[in-house]
Amino acid sequence: MNTLKSLREQHHSDDGFTLIELLIVMSVILILMTLALPQLLKVHKQADETSAQASVRAIGQAEMQYASAYPSNGFACSLSALGGTPTSGAPTAQAAQMLDPGLAGGQKSGYLFNITNCTKVTVNNTDMYTGYEVTAVPASVGRSGDRGYCMNENNIITYDPAGGTNCTQPIQ
Repeated sequence: MNTLKSLREQHHSDDGFTLIELLIVMSVILILMTLALPQLLKVHKQADETSAQASVRAIGQAEMQYASAYPSNGFACSLSALGGTPTSGAPTAQAAQMLDPGLAGGQKSGYLFNITNCTKVTVNNTDMYTGYEVTAVPASVGRSGDRGYCMNENNIITYDPAGGTNCTQPIQ
């Protein structure tokens, strides 16, 4: 009987983890998370920057299509002119449906997009845009991206290492 009681006590003391053991495991997990989190954020930021470059290229391609489809207008001087949805009717110069509606809204993957610095000539009382600059800047510099991207009508993408629109460095 005495042996049964001591076996029950010994078995009961072996159940589960002690508070110290749980605290040690939680500390190890916390240390691993603090090491992994910066890497995860870095990978996410790189993905946003890669997406921004691809989006700038897509806007440039849409500009070329727009200039071909509406030669009297030249290039579009707004993202909304490149956007539009098929459910709203046939494409027009104001909604050409050449760009994804989300990107035409000016925001994607942590970046803000715009078309600026439009140059124009007036032909027969109609404005024709002969130049433009696409800009992509991080919504939050350092979090969604470090670089700002620019591209003009020559389809050359450059970047601003400070995350703005002072793009002077060519993309390699």
